[in-house]
Amino acid sequence: MVDAAVSNTVWIKPVWVRVPLPAPNSPSEISRCRPPMNWSKLPLRGTLLNTTTIIVGSLLGMAIGTALPENLQEIVIHAMGLVTLCLGIKMFLQTKNILVVVASIAIGIVLGSILTIDQGVTGLAEGARTLFSGGGRFTEGLITAAVLYCIGPMTLLGCIQDGIENKIELLSLKSLLDGIASFFLAATLGSGVLVSALVVLIFQGLLTLAAKPLSPLAKKPSLLAEASAVGGVMMVAIGLGLADIKKLPVELFLPALALAPLLVVLWEKWSPPEPDGEPA
Repeated sequence: MVDAAVSNTVWIKPVWVRVPLPAPNSPSEISRCRPPMNWSKLPLRGTLLNTTTIIVGSLLGMAIGTALPENLQEIVIHAMGLVTLCLGIKMFLQTKNILVVVASIAIGIVLGSILTIDQGVTGLAEGARTLFSGGGRFTEGLITAAVLYCIGPMTLLGCIQDGIENKIELLSLKSLLDGIASFFLAATLGSGVLVSALVVLIFQGLLTLAAKPLSPLAKKPSLLAEASAVGGVMMVAIGLGLADIKKLPVELFLPALALAPLLVVLWEKWSPPEPDGEPA
Protein backbone atom coordinates (compact mmCIF):
# COMPACT_ATOMS: atom_id res chain seq x y z
CA MET A 1 0.00 0.00 0.00
CA VAL A 2 2.84 2.32 0.77
CA ASP A 3 4.51 1.59 -2.55
CA ALA A 4 1.30 2.22 -4.45
CA ALA A 5 0.82 5.55 -2.74
CA VAL A 6 4.36 6.59 -3.47
CA SER A 7 4.08 5.55 -7.09
CA ASN A 8 0.99 7.70 -7.55
CA THR A 9 2.72 10.84 -6.23
CA VAL A 10 3.22 13.58 -8.83
CA TRP A 11 6.07 16.04 -8.31
CA ILE A 12 5.51 19.55 -9.62
CA LYS A 13 8.49 21.68 -10.44
CA PRO A 14 8.33 24.94 -8.42
CA VAL A 15 7.73 28.11 -10.39
CA TRP A 16 9.45 31.28 -9.27
CA VAL A 17 7.52 34.51 -9.76
CA ARG A 18 9.29 37.87 -9.63
CA VAL A 19 7.29 40.36 -7.53
CA PRO A 20 8.43 43.99 -7.90
CA LEU A 21 9.19 45.65 -4.58
CA PRO A 22 8.55 49.36 -4.05
CA ALA A 23 11.54 51.53 -4.59
CA PRO A 24 13.10 53.10 -1.50
CA ASN A 25 11.34 56.26 -0.43
CA SER A 26 8.48 55.62 -2.86
CA PRO A 27 5.10 57.14 -1.91
CA SER A 28 3.64 53.74 -1.04
CA GLU A 29 6.53 52.92 1.26
CA ILE A 30 6.41 56.32 2.91
CA SER A 31 2.66 56.11 3.52
CA ARG A 32 3.09 52.63 4.97
CA CYS A 33 5.82 53.75 7.36
CA ARG A 34 4.29 57.07 8.38
CA PRO A 35 2.51 56.92 11.77
CA PRO A 36 -1.19 57.88 11.81
CA MET A 37 -1.90 61.54 12.49
CA ASN A 38 -2.68 62.32 16.12
CA TRP A 39 -5.47 64.88 16.03
CA SER A 40 -5.10 65.51 19.76
CA LYS A 41 -1.74 67.15 19.03
CA LEU A 42 -3.12 69.48 16.36
CA PRO A 43 -2.21 73.07 17.32
CA LEU A 44 -5.07 75.51 17.95
CA ARG A 45 -7.62 72.68 17.99
CA GLY A 46 -10.01 74.59 20.23
CA THR A 47 -9.89 77.75 18.14
CA LEU A 48 -10.35 75.83 14.89
CA LEU A 49 -13.35 74.02 16.39
CA ASN A 50 -14.82 77.32 17.61
CA THR A 51 -14.34 78.92 14.19
CA THR A 52 -15.98 75.95 12.48
CA THR A 53 -19.09 76.00 14.69
CA ILE A 54 -19.54 79.74 14.09
CA ILE A 55 -19.28 79.22 10.32
CA VAL A 56 -21.73 76.30 10.34
CA GLY A 57 -24.19 78.09 12.64
CA SER A 58 -24.00 81.27 10.57
CA LEU A 59 -24.57 79.48 7.27
CA LEU A 60 -27.59 77.64 8.68
CA GLY A 61 -28.95 80.85 10.20
CA MET A 62 -28.53 82.78 6.95
CA ALA A 63 -30.28 80.01 5.01
CA ILE A 64 -33.22 79.84 7.39
CA GLY A 65 -33.34 83.57 8.10
CA THR A 66 -34.31 84.41 4.53
CA ALA A 67 -37.43 82.29 4.96
CA LEU A 68 -38.52 83.95 8.22
CA PRO A 69 -40.98 86.85 8.16
CA GLU A 70 -39.50 90.19 9.13
CA ASN A 71 -41.56 90.49 12.33
CA LEU A 72 -40.38 87.04 13.44
CA GLN A 73 -36.77 88.03 12.77
CA GLU A 74 -37.22 91.02 15.08
CA ILE A 75 -38.66 88.82 17.83
CA VAL A 76 -35.70 86.43 17.52
CA ILE A 77 -33.08 89.18 17.75
CA HIS A 78 -34.89 90.82 20.68
CA ALA A 79 -34.94 87.48 22.48
CA MET A 80 -31.20 87.10 21.86
CA GLY A 81 -30.77 90.57 23.35
CA LEU A 82 -32.59 89.56 26.52
CA VAL A 83 -30.48 86.40 26.85
CA THR A 84 -27.31 88.45 26.37
CA LEU A 85 -28.51 90.85 29.06
CA CYS A 86 -28.98 88.00 31.52
CA LEU A 87 -25.55 86.54 30.75
CA GLY A 88 -23.96 89.96 31.18
CA ILE A 89 -25.60 90.48 34.56
CA LYS A 90 -24.39 87.05 35.68
CA MET A 91 -20.83 87.91 34.66
CA PHE A 92 -21.03 91.31 36.34
CA LEU A 93 -22.06 89.74 39.64
CA GLN A 94 -18.70 87.93 39.79
CA THR A 95 -17.00 91.19 40.82
CA LYS A 96 -15.31 91.39 44.21
CA ASN A 97 -14.55 95.10 43.94
CA ILE A 98 -17.16 97.28 42.28
CA LEU A 99 -14.83 100.30 42.37
CA VAL A 100 -12.38 98.55 40.04
CA VAL A 101 -15.17 97.83 37.56
CA VAL A 102 -16.50 101.40 37.65
CA ALA A 103 -13.02 102.89 37.25
CA SER A 104 -12.13 100.49 34.44
CA ILE A 105 -15.30 101.31 32.51
CA ALA A 106 -15.01 105.08 33.02
CA ILE A 107 -11.31 105.34 32.17
CA GLY A 108 -11.68 102.81 29.36
CA ILE A 109 -14.44 104.81 27.68
CA VAL A 110 -12.38 108.00 27.92
CA LEU A 111 -9.35 106.26 26.42
CA GLY A 112 -11.51 104.69 23.72
CA SER A 113 -12.89 108.12 22.81
CA ILE A 114 -9.43 109.70 22.71
CA LEU A 115 -8.10 106.87 20.54
CA THR A 116 -11.30 106.92 18.41
CA ILE A 117 -11.53 103.16 18.71
CA ASP A 118 -15.16 103.20 17.63
CA GLN A 119 -14.26 104.87 14.34
CA GLY A 120 -11.39 102.45 13.78
CA VAL A 121 -13.52 99.37 14.43
CA THR A 122 -16.33 100.71 12.25
CA GLY A 123 -13.84 101.47 9.49
CA LEU A 124 -12.45 97.93 9.61
CA ALA A 125 -15.98 96.53 9.55
CA GLU A 126 -16.89 98.69 6.55
CA GLY A 127 -13.72 97.52 4.81
CA ALA A 128 -14.75 93.93 5.42
CA ARG A 129 -18.22 94.78 4.15
CA THR A 130 -16.72 96.02 0.88
CA LEU A 131 -14.30 93.09 0.63
CA PHE A 132 -16.99 90.44 1.16
CA SER A 133 -19.75 92.38 -0.64
CA GLY A 134 -21.87 92.36 2.50
CA GLY A 135 -25.26 93.95 2.61
CA GLY A 136 -28.03 94.77 5.05
CA ARG A 137 -26.86 94.85 8.68
CA PHE A 138 -23.40 93.48 7.87
CA THR A 139 -21.40 95.98 9.96
CA GLU A 140 -23.68 95.64 13.00
CA GLY A 141 -23.57 91.85 12.77
CA LEU A 142 -19.78 91.72 12.46
CA ILE A 143 -19.07 94.05 15.39
CA THR A 144 -21.75 92.59 17.64
CA ALA A 145 -20.80 88.97 17.04
CA ALA A 146 -17.03 89.55 17.22
CA VAL A 147 -17.23 91.39 20.55
CA LEU A 148 -19.75 88.92 21.94
CA TYR A 149 -17.59 85.89 21.07
CA CYS A 150 -14.32 87.35 22.38
CA ILE A 151 -15.08 89.01 25.74
CA GLY A 152 -16.30 86.07 27.82
CA PRO A 153 -14.08 84.45 30.50
CA MET A 154 -14.17 81.13 28.65
CA THR A 155 -12.24 82.76 25.81
CA LEU A 156 -9.18 83.52 27.95
CA LEU A 157 -9.34 80.40 30.13
CA GLY A 158 -10.04 78.11 27.18
CA CYS A 159 -7.16 79.48 25.10
CA ILE A 160 -4.73 79.18 28.03
CA GLN A 161 -5.88 75.60 28.63
CA ASP A 162 -5.46 74.77 24.95
CA GLY A 163 -2.04 76.42 24.69
CA ILE A 164 -0.50 74.97 27.86
CA GLU A 165 -2.32 71.70 28.60
CA ASN A 166 -3.45 70.89 25.04
CA LYS A 167 -7.01 70.42 26.35
CA ILE A 168 -10.07 71.92 24.69
CA GLU A 169 -12.90 71.17 27.12
CA LEU A 170 -13.68 74.84 27.78
CA LEU A 171 -13.35 75.87 24.13
CA SER A 172 -15.54 72.91 23.13
CA LEU A 173 -18.32 74.21 25.37
CA LYS A 174 -17.75 77.74 24.09
CA SER A 175 -17.87 76.44 20.52
CA LEU A 176 -21.29 74.91 21.13
CA LEU A 177 -22.64 78.12 22.67
CA ASP A 178 -21.16 80.32 19.92
CA GLY A 179 -22.54 78.02 17.23
CA ILE A 180 -26.05 78.33 18.65
CA ALA A 181 -25.70 82.11 19.05
CA SER A 182 -24.37 82.51 15.50
CA PHE A 183 -27.39 80.63 14.14
CA PHE A 184 -29.86 83.12 15.65
CA LEU A 185 -27.70 86.19 15.07
CA ALA A 186 -27.03 85.36 11.42
CA ALA A 187 -30.73 84.74 10.83
CA THR A 188 -31.35 88.44 11.44
CA LEU A 189 -28.01 90.28 11.12
CA GLY A 190 -26.79 88.41 8.04
CA SER A 191 -23.33 87.64 6.71
CA GLY A 192 -21.44 89.90 9.12
CA VAL A 193 -21.85 87.18 11.76
CA LEU A 194 -20.22 84.70 9.39
CA VAL A 195 -17.20 86.97 8.85
CA SER A 196 -16.81 87.32 12.63
CA ALA A 197 -15.45 83.75 12.56
CA LEU A 198 -12.28 85.19 11.04
CA VAL A 199 -11.94 87.60 13.97
CA VAL A 200 -12.35 84.71 16.42
CA LEU A 201 -9.74 82.67 14.55
CA ILE A 202 -7.16 85.48 14.74
CA PHE A 203 -7.94 86.67 18.27
CA GLN A 204 -8.17 83.27 19.94
CA GLY A 205 -5.25 81.97 17.92
CA LEU A 206 -3.05 84.76 19.27
CA LEU A 207 -4.28 84.14 22.83
CA THR A 208 -3.49 80.44 22.51
CA LEU A 209 0.01 81.13 21.20
CA ALA A 210 0.56 83.57 24.10
CA ALA A 211 -0.87 81.15 26.68
CA LYS A 212 2.25 80.92 28.86
CA PRO A 213 2.68 84.69 29.43
CA LEU A 214 -1.08 84.98 30.10
CA SER A 215 -1.28 82.02 32.50
CA PRO A 216 -0.92 84.19 35.67
CA LEU A 217 -4.31 85.75 34.84
CA ALA A 218 -5.97 82.36 35.09
CA LYS A 219 -4.19 81.56 38.38
CA LYS A 220 -5.32 84.74 40.15
CA PRO A 221 -9.11 84.75 40.67
CA SER A 222 -9.28 88.47 41.52
CA LEU A 223 -7.86 89.48 38.13
CA LEU A 224 -10.21 87.20 36.22
CA ALA A 225 -13.25 88.19 38.30
CA GLU A 226 -12.92 91.91 37.58
CA ALA A 227 -12.11 91.36 33.89
CA SER A 228 -15.20 89.13 33.66
CA ALA A 229 -17.31 91.77 35.40
CA VAL A 230 -16.19 94.40 32.88
CA GLY A 231 -17.00 91.94 30.09
CA GLY A 232 -20.42 91.49 31.69
CA VAL A 233 -21.06 95.24 31.45
CA MET A 234 -20.14 95.08 27.77
CA MET A 235 -22.52 92.16 27.26
CA VAL A 236 -25.31 94.16 28.91
CA ALA A 237 -24.58 96.99 26.46
CA ILE A 238 -24.74 94.52 23.55
CA GLY A 239 -28.00 93.07 24.88
CA LEU A 240 -29.57 96.52 25.13
CA GLY A 241 -28.68 97.14 21.50
CA LEU A 242 -29.98 93.77 20.27
CA ALA A 243 -33.24 94.32 22.14
CA ASP A 244 -33.60 97.79 20.59
CA ILE A 245 -33.67 99.37 24.04
CA LYS A 246 -30.56 101.54 23.74
CA LYS A 247 -27.70 101.55 21.25
CA LEU A 248 -24.33 102.03 22.93
CA PRO A 249 -20.87 102.22 21.30
CA VAL A 250 -19.57 98.96 22.77
CA GLU A 251 -16.25 99.40 20.96
CA LEU A 252 -15.36 102.26 23.33
CA PHE A 253 -15.50 99.81 26.25
CA LEU A 254 -12.67 97.64 24.87
CA PRO A 255 -9.79 99.36 26.75
CA ALA A 256 -11.60 98.60 30.00
CA LEU A 257 -10.90 94.88 29.55
CA ALA A 258 -7.16 95.55 29.73
CA LEU A 259 -7.47 98.14 32.48
CA ALA A 260 -9.38 95.92 34.91
CA PRO A 261 -6.49 93.51 35.73
CA LEU A 262 -4.07 96.44 35.93
CA LEU A 263 -6.28 98.31 38.40
CA VAL A 264 -6.66 95.15 40.49
CA VAL A 265 -2.88 94.88 40.78
CA LEU A 266 -2.60 98.56 41.77
CA TRP A 267 -5.45 98.25 44.25
CA GLU A 268 -3.90 95.22 45.95
CA LYS A 269 -0.52 96.94 46.06
CA TRP A 270 -1.61 100.27 47.52
CA SER A 271 -4.70 99.39 49.57
CA PRO A 272 -4.14 98.80 53.31
CA PRO A 273 -4.07 95.12 54.34
CA GLU A 274 -7.19 93.72 55.92
CA PRO A 275 -6.90 92.94 59.63
CA ASP A 276 -6.71 89.25 60.49
CA GLY A 277 -9.12 89.60 63.33
CA GLU A 278 -10.61 92.02 65.85
CA PRO A 279 -8.44 92.92 68.83
CA ALA A 280 -9.38 91.37 72.11
